[in-house]
Amino acid sequence: MPESVPAGASAPAAGRRSRKNTPTGSDRVPKPSQGWYRVPGTDTKLRRVTTILSQGSAKGDVLSIWAANLVAEVAMANLPRLVASSLRPEQRTEAYDWLRRAPLRKKDERADVGSAVHRLIEAHVLGRPMPEDVLFDEDLTPYLSNFLRFVEEWEVTFEASEMVVGNFEHVYAGTLDYLLRSPRIAAAFGVPEETVFLGDTKTGGELDVKGVYPEAALQMAAYRRAEVAWLRDGSTVPMPATHERGVVLHLRPEGYRLIPIACGDEVFAAFRVTRQAADWASGLSKTVVGTALALPANSEVGAA
Repeated sequence: MPESVPAGASAPAAGRRSRKNTPTGSDRVPKPSQGWYRVPGTDTKLRRVTTILSQGSAKGDVLSIWAANLVAEVAMANLPRLVASSLRPEQRTEAYDWLRRAPLRKKDERADVGSAVHRLIEAHVLGRPMPEDVLFDEDLTPYLSNFLRFVEEWEVTFEASEMVVGNFEHVYAGTLDYLLRSPRIAAAFGVPEETVFLGDTKTGGELDVKGVYPEAALQMAAYRRAEVAWLRDGSTVPMPATHERGVVLHLRPEGYRLIPIACGDEVFAAFRVTRQAADWASGLSKTVVGTALALPANSEVGAA
């Protein structure tokens, strides 16, 4: 758990103190806002890792294909409704908007499930009461059962959960899912039992299809190379050392898969390239194309 990570580190030197009242306790833990983590009590902003990946990686192409396929599936499943709507001008626009928003509805649904599952896992890891609003949700019960089965079968113990970590040199931050130990994972990797691994949970896709994408490696490599971690009381410690391979728990109602993920220095170098691509997409790319040039009003084509 975060509280059990060895303490004793001072607050990071990076980040100029602002004139605002110095926050105390848990208020010192950075929180995400509009693509950044703002370090309380300073003028420092750290770019959110998930924002970097969404702006700088090629996953957008995959999502575009997924969205197109989903719209086609929804349309084929609702042909009578759509045909009837197309014959009534007052319903045509409504049906069009409903169809084009299918990917957004699905993403919101998955995000709700993922958020609820993470809350259940965090409560278990920290030994806290399960949140009642999700504990008794029948749709979420299989996720929790399969997570507990994973913990038992792989003999997992947790070192941290939902811990904010940051890198001031490369200006990014994020919230890792958990740090764990497992003698069975260690044996599979051929490393000592006490080795600490980064872990992440994904709830999308299907067990026999997709659900874990290469961007997970970039995300975990960024967390692994963080410089500092914030504990829940607002104090900071150096980022604990973790193995160059982590695991993604692909958690679904029908079961789970444990996927090994490379997150060493080579992957971190790729994350830095992704960061540059994100900076280009969100910044410089918006300024490089100017408006079309126009000839002066008094110019004459072909004049000597």
